[in-house]
Amino acid sequence: MDFKLKIWRQKNTNAKGKFETYEVKDISPDASFLEMLDILNDQLIEKGGDPVAFDSDCREGICGMCSLYINGRPHGPDHGITVCQMHMRNFKDGMTITVEPWRAKPFPVIKDLMVDRSAFDKIIQAGGYISVNTGGVPDANAIPIRKDKADLAMDAAACIGCGACVAACKNASAMLFVSASVSHFALLPQGRVEARERVKAMVAKMDELGFGNCTNTGACEAECPKEISLTNIARLNREFYNAHF
Repeated sequence: MDFKLKIWRQKNTNAKGKFETYEVKDISPDASFLEMLDILNDQLIEKGGDPVAFDSDCREGICGMCSLYINGRPHGPDHGITVCQMHMRNFKDGMTITVEPWRAKPFPVIKDLMVDRSAFDKIIQAGGYISVNTGGVPDANAIPIRKDKADLAMDAAACIGCGACVAACKNASAMLFVSASVSHFALLPQGRVEARERVKAMVAKMDELGFGNCTNTGACEAECPKEISLTNIARLNREFYNAHF
């Protein structure tokens, strides 16, 4: 398969970026998108050029590092997967593929397709830790938790913090990410002790870092590779309200 790639190139945060066009040929339909970028970079290095900078780590859809905006969609055209899980058979032979970094003020570009997502780390740090001492594993497992609550908590904990929700949102809102983090703890008895302080601190840090407001368009849920539900945002709003009244 042959492709024309329009890739965003930017030397650093303060530099002015632009799209540059490349061509890759004889790409296997079974190659992953990141493997295709690896092939492109090999070609650029052989010619003495500067390889395209992009993030990746596990390449198994677990870490969320492979955060790219592909043909107008975070993580590309497939549903419920990350970029590293997407294969080139998802694209038509000969088509043009546009690749960009996340576009959000709290995610400044480091270089090319790499962005600084440490804002998410700061929100998590603002939430603090669970201080409940449950003892050893047998003691923790002895705490009764309703099956439906445990399932919802696990669904929220599936968030990998990739930032696709922010990239998809017209307001660059981080509400889906924050709500998943809040829900994970709010649904479990171990997390109720600091629930009020946690939700207030995380929302305050989110606002401080410049993320936008949620206007319920649903783009975040539609593009989330782990299919985190919007109902978590409703739960976040209830938690936030109850923390103040």
